[in-house]
This record gives sequence, C-alpha cells and structure tokens, in this order.
Amino acid sequence: MSQTHTAAGVPVVAVDKICKKVQDASGELSILHDISFTLRAQESVAIVGASGSGKSTLLAILAGLDRPSSGTVRLGGEDIFALSEDQRAALRGAQLGFVFQSFQLLPNLTALENVMLPLELRGEREARTLATQMLGRVGLAQRLSHYPRVLSGGEQQRVALARAFVQRPALLLADEPTGSLDFATGAAVMALMFELNREAGTTLVLVTHDTQIAQRCERQLRIEAGRLVQDEEKLSA
Repeated sequence: MSQTHTAAGVPVVAVDKICKKVQDASGELSILHDISFTLRAQESVAIVGASGSGKSTLLAILAGLDRPSSGTVRLGGEDIFALSEDQRAALRGAQLGFVFQSFQLLPNLTALENVMLPLELRGEREARTLATQMLGRVGLAQRLSHYPRVLSGGEQQRVALARAFVQRPALLLADEPTGSLDFATGAAVMALMFELNREAGTTLVLVTHDTQIAQRCERQLRIEAGRLVQDEEKLSA
C-alpha cells in the first residue's frame, strides 16, 4: 500500500476526508466516504472501480465542479471550496485541463477556434499561433478549419487533447477519454495523451474502466462503494 505523497513543498493536490451525500427517494445516499490522498507534481494516477463506485463524482469534486458534503480539496495549497464560484472558475481556467469521453467540443467553432478558446478567455495574445502549433502536434495541421461534425471521433478527441494541453495546465483531469472510441483509435489517443503529459510535465488524473490504460499510470486509486480501498504505486523497473 502506497503512503500519502508530498513533493518538496506543497503537493499539487491534497484531498482530505472528502464525503459526498445526496438525497434520493429512499433517503440519504452516501456516494463518497472519507476519501483522502495527495498527488505530487508530474504524477500519473488512474482512478479505477466499478460503475457507480463514485469515480466520476470524485473527479468532479477535484475540479471544483461539484461540492463535497464535507472535507477539503487543496490545489497548490489553496482550499478550492473556500473560493467563490467565480474564483473557482478562474482557478480552473488557469491550472486545470479537461478531457471527456464525449469530447465536449463546441459544434459552432472550428478545431482551431475550439483550441484557441481557453487561451482567449485568459487574454493570451498568441492564442492563434499557440493553438495552431498544438493542433500540429496532435497531427491535425490539415484540420484547422474543420468543424467537429466533419471530424472522426479520434480526431475530435485529438482536438480535445490539444485544447487541454495548450494551456500547459498543472493538473489534467480525464474522464473515460477512450470510452467513445474503438480499440485502435482509443489506443492511439491514449499513447498521444501520455506523450503530451510527459512533455508538459502535467499531473494526470484519469478515470478509466480499462485495466491496460490504468496500468500505464504510475499509481492506481481503487474506489469501491465510495471508499478508497487501494492506493497502489507501480514499482520501478
């Protein structure tokens, strides 16, 4: 069992005693119970577990998109739930990248415009140049002016990767990024994601059902019925 990690100084992410409860027709339902762990810089971590175990809820809480019932999440030492909604949104824009199973591209924007958007929102003057370079890096230099509807699933996920990494985020959160792709396309997308992650020096948190993908990460956090039951680190060769 791996111990909680702290890099020199403050960990990138520190999760402390997170609980999430909701009300349904039968009463109170506990989705997450007493989850605690930390992540160090440039670490790759897979969150694994059965459907309904709480993985995606935990990822949403890490992003500050969902609020826990109790407990804290610190990003770079800052308690994200002590911030206002606007402050959390600004923090996400500055430090987080996202990759989703359903791509989440804006259909009325071209590939280039989708990748430029987060840069433009933070006032980056070189947004077009940086987005063009990143799309070239993911193999889509000839697709800059294409809209999502004319791109394949694999191409759409490459655009999503470019959008996520173009900001060079401190933390990248990926929720089943190959879930909508066939095996070969998914394998190619994941290989690209790990390459980009190494290049950018990002901390990667990946929710996946795929054991092969999970084994490529340095650490695996296993969630069962809302509890962290295993924190396993890959042994160095």
